[in-house]
Amino acid sequence: MRKAFAILLFISLFAGVLAGCTAPQAAQPSTGAQPASQGDAGQAAPKRVVYLINGALGDNAFYDSGQAGIDALAAEYGVETRTIEANFDAGKYEPSLQAAVGYADVIFVISYGFEDQLKEIADKNPDKVFVNIDTVVENSAGTITSVDFIEEESAYLAGVVAGMLTTDTSVKNINADKIVGVVGGDVDPVVSAFVFAYEKGAQSVDPDVVVETKSLGGAWDDAAKGKQAALQLYDQKADVVFQVAAAAGIGTLQAAAERELYAIGVDTNQNDLEPGFVVASDIKDVGKAIQDVYKTIADGTYEPGAVLQYGLASGGVDLVTDAQVQVLPEAIVAKVDELRQQIIDGTLTVEMYDGSDVWQ
Repeated sequence: MRKAFAILLFISLFAGVLAGCTAPQAAQPSTGAQPASQGDAGQAAPKRVVYLINGALGDNAFYDSGQAGIDALAAEYGVETRTIEANFDAGKYEPSLQAAVGYADVIFVISYGFEDQLKEIADKNPDKVFVNIDTVVENSAGTITSVDFIEEESAYLAGVVAGMLTTDTSVKNINADKIVGVVGGDVDPVVSAFVFAYEKGAQSVDPDVVVETKSLGGAWDDAAKGKQAALQLYDQKADVVFQVAAAAGIGTLQAAAERELYAIGVDTNQNDLEPGFVVASDIKDVGKAIQDVYKTIADGTYEPGAVLQYGLASGGVDLVTDAQVQVLPEAIVAKVDELRQQIIDGTLTVEMYDGSDVWQ
């Protein structure tokens, strides 16, 4: 079945190339592990880019942010692009990688769940550019570049917002209990890092703030489960819930509106999805990272095997509070601005996730 899927997927990708009058000439592989780029004299520039994701587009968050970056590459550089969605089906991961290698010069990949297959295929294809998004993956050949977001920095700010909001009973429907919540798509290290920093931020406001957690157990695309989990947290007296659950988190935002309480969005600015109830969004700008990395490929400064960190200082992550309906008191917005600058300046150091169990 996997072989059949790989053949079909490769044919569907390659058909887009054959649709033109002439197929574009493939980029010439470089010697060694260094891929071709515009900055290398005598070598062709990349012509085809694949965006390979373990999940699916339409999440209004993480995956869609990456797609925006891919679309920008097509517009700016004239490269052909294809997106391969594995839809969280483990049986599609390796065939999708094979199809990507058969089509593209540059492969941006979100490899949750198939890191080992990525390493193996990258080792066998040293002339291809592999850029792994959101986790660090290191292969034997040292050719996979990783984009590592410092999500703790922005999640800390999200926690500060939640902590200040839950302790301010002058805000409509905020109760006297110092309880906030978080809905995570799974208990993986990246989501756990969000939760860890969110709790640190909330408790920096008041050590008595309690952070209640709900994991969806990998149901990233199930908005009904995301809504149910949030409703349970609101029933536990939480008045602010942070969603770190991709498409499922849209249900969390809906639950906030239904209960006339508050939520914090993730990955993209979701503040206007439920106006008046989404008070902030923790941005992870996957599209910016893709554009930044591709620029180095195009200008010849790309370094295979590098680990590129994106935090507040680089604009890779942030917390945004602008919205059509502004709920946050100005004091909270001002505090976020102050702390953001302190983190960027280095006068405030946010503690990084230490691997501890944040789901107790």
